[in-house]
Amino acid sequence: MSRRILVFAHTGREESLKAAREACLELTSSGLIPVMNPAERQDMEDYFGDRDTPTEILGQDCELDGIELGMVLGGDGTILRAAEMVREINIPLLGVNLGHVGFLAESERADLKDTVRWIARKDYVVEERMTIDVQVWVKGRRIWHTWALNEVSLEKGNRERMLEVVMEVDERPLTSFGCDGVVMATPTGSTAYAFSAGGPVVWPEVEALLMVPISAHALFAKPLVVSPRSRLAVEVLTRTDAHGVIWCDGRRSLDLPPGARIEVTRSDTPVRLARTHQTPFSARLVSKFELPTSGWRGPMHQVHPVATGQVPMVDQSVLDRPVPGGQDESQNSTPVPSPKHL
Repeated sequence: MSRRILVFAHTGREESLKAAREACLELTSSGLIPVMNPAERQDMEDYFGDRDTPTEILGQDCELDGIELGMVLGGDGTILRAAEMVREINIPLLGVNLGHVGFLAESERADLKDTVRWIARKDYVVEERMTIDVQVWVKGRRIWHTWALNEVSLEKGNRERMLEVVMEVDERPLTSFGCDGVVMATPTGSTAYAFSAGGPVVWPEVEALLMVPISAHALFAKPLVVSPRSRLAVEVLTRTDAHGVIWCDGRRSLDLPPGARIEVTRSDTPVRLARTHQTPFSARLVSKFELPTSGWRGPMHQVHPVATGQVPMVDQSVLDRPVPGGQDESQNSTPVPSPKHL
C-alpha cells in the first residue's frame, strides 16, 4: 500500500522552498510519495524552473483521506495553517522548524534527512493537543463559530481607547476592568501569546484552560488556570463606544461592537502532533527559549541506603499518670490577666 506524506511549505520564503524540494526528493528515495497542494507546488516549480521534483497534487492525484502524515516545513504559523486543513481528518502533523522559536515543531532544518528516515520507519508517536471551541454572540444572536489550537485573543480595536470588559467563569461574573485585551488559551498556547502577556507556562499533558488579561488597569487582573470543563466568557461592556477585535491563532479575525460576548469551551476535536523525540517538556523549554541552567547539579541519587533504628515508643501509662500533688496541669497554671487588667 502506498504511503503518502503531505508536504506543507511557507513558499514565500526561499529557505522553505529549498527545504520542500529536498524533502520531496528524500521522501521519494525512501519509498514514500510526497504530496503538495497545487499552489505550493506551482510556487516551487516557478522558483526552481523545472517540473522534475516528484510529487502528487492534492485534489488531483489524491485526497486528504489518503494521507498518512503531514510534514510541515516552517515555523509555528505554518503548523497552525496546516492544522486548519487536516484537523477534521485526524492527520498528524510533524513540524520541521525553519522559523525562530518554533515551539510546535519537532525537528530542526539540519535534521531534515533524519526526519524523513523516522517517517519512513514510522518511528514516531502521535499526541493529541487540546483545542478550544469559540463562539461570538451579539444581541442574543450567534454571529461566529470557530476554533483555535493556541488561543483566542480579544484585543482593543483602536489604539487610543481601552476596552472595558467583564470576565466570566462557569456562568458567573468574576471581575470587570479596562484593558488592552484578554487571551483565552490552551496549554499548547501557554507558550505563545498568553506567555507574552504574562501567563503561566502549562505542560501540554495538563488539561486546563487559561485566561490572561493584557495590560489590565485593575488591582485584580491575574492570569487564571481553570478546569478544562469550565465555560469561559468575556463581554465587551457598553460603558464606552470602544470596539474590539478577536483573533484565533493569529489567523482568523472578527471585529466586535460594544456588547459582544465571546464564549470559549474545550473542543471535542484535538490536533494531532507527531513526535520523534521523547524529550521531556522541561528540556524543550530550555532548548527553545535558551534558558540558563548553569550550576544545576541534578537529582541526588542515594548510593548506599541509610539504616534507621526503631523509633522509640512512649508508654501510654506514663502519659496517664496524675500530676504530683493531686492537681492537674490546669490547676497549677498561672492565670493570664485579661487585657482590661493590664
